[in-house]
Amino acid sequence: MRTTGSPGATGRTAPWVSGLDGLLDEGADAALARRRYGLLAHGPSRTFDQVPAHLALAARGAPPAVLFGPEHGYHGMEQDMVAAGDQSDPWTGVPIRSLYGDDADSLRPTRGAFAGLDLLVVDLQDVGARYYTYAATAVWAAEVALAAGCEVWVLDRPNPVGGAVEGNLLEPGYESFVGAFRTPQRHGLTLAELVRLEASRRGWDEAGLEVWPVQGWRRADGWDDAVYPFVAPSPNMPSLDVAAIYPGLCLVEATEVSEGRGTTRPFQLVGAPGLDPVALAQRLNGRHLPGVDFVPTYFRPGFQKHAGEVCGGVEIVVGPRGRERWSEELRPVRLGVEVLFALREVMGDAFRWREAPYEFVEDVPAVDLLAGSDRLRLAVDEVDRDALEEWVAGWAADEEAFRGEVVDRDGFLYR
Repeated sequence: MRTTGSPGATGRTAPWVSGLDGLLDEGADAALARRRYGLLAHGPSRTFDQVPAHLALAARGAPPAVLFGPEHGYHGMEQDMVAAGDQSDPWTGVPIRSLYGDDADSLRPTRGAFAGLDLLVVDLQDVGARYYTYAATAVWAAEVALAAGCEVWVLDRPNPVGGAVEGNLLEPGYESFVGAFRTPQRHGLTLAELVRLEASRRGWDEAGLEVWPVQGWRRADGWDDAVYPFVAPSPNMPSLDVAAIYPGLCLVEATEVSEGRGTTRPFQLVGAPGLDPVALAQRLNGRHLPGVDFVPTYFRPGFQKHAGEVCGGVEIVVGPRGRERWSEELRPVRLGVEVLFALREVMGDAFRWREAPYEFVEDVPAVDLLAGSDRLRLAVDEVDRDALEEWVAGWAADEEAFRGEVVDRDGFLYR
């Protein structure tokens, strides 16, 4: 087995060993060659030497019988909330079954999806935010697979934004694909830990569930992108800077303000036609939020909200550089809340919440699904700073309760 710190085939030094590399290093791929298994994976599911998981396994004589693709598709080609259809992998001809179609039922596979299989292997890169849908897909697929008599192996990867916990616990009645589990918005766990947490909560028989952990990674390390390249896990998650602020800036999706989709800086650009960039930047910089600066700017989205229109707004610049950006100094959830409040203050009655269905939910506002509560929406609507601060102050109790549930005596969940 290649241990942490030893060089891979490229001569680079691995800062940690992913679950996929651990499986290959330990020779478990030989066992896979005698099994009929499905692989739930996507673009970042690669070895340290940047070989896609299904190709790396096939090269060892253990090709998957079927590939399962999450939101955005197995190869990450689709935008958010765009259905991905079943197809065949262009490299291998292996069938790809989509777990993100055009209705809510498509998000959970049927038992029939695992007919003829005896194992489901899951290798998905999460980014540490409650809204990010890959954890829901992993848990729901694992649950059905186990019920269908398949074993489940989860190949873990680091949480790129580290182990800090921030935000409120999801309240009952606000569950959805973007809020599937009772965690804070920034949960500090890896995807495999989320699967194990839900296995415990749901009372699964874990005899058929095996986790291949990340070796040599600590939550304080974040992600060393100078050594292990960060591969975009979805079309609008292109960099670590975006991942760092996404647990808060995703809230802008719940408005009619552009969150920068359709530009080269999604979630770092926020704005709308007619919005005063200077006023918004001054308002936000006046909040003295740590770890970020707000620069007034104009941009023109190529698609989605306000496509082709000039938007006034701000660019969110993440800093300082280096490991400090992963520290608890940067509070992305509070950042997102302050952006919403400032937009309401500057735009006045021109500020609008998203009215279209959001991730197949029509009867609950998108902002409530993301916030896990209606308290953020009500405070912003009334421009009520006291109500907002009262809600934010309540996060501390939720954060502490969550830490108490998931942290063992060694400071790591299930490790």
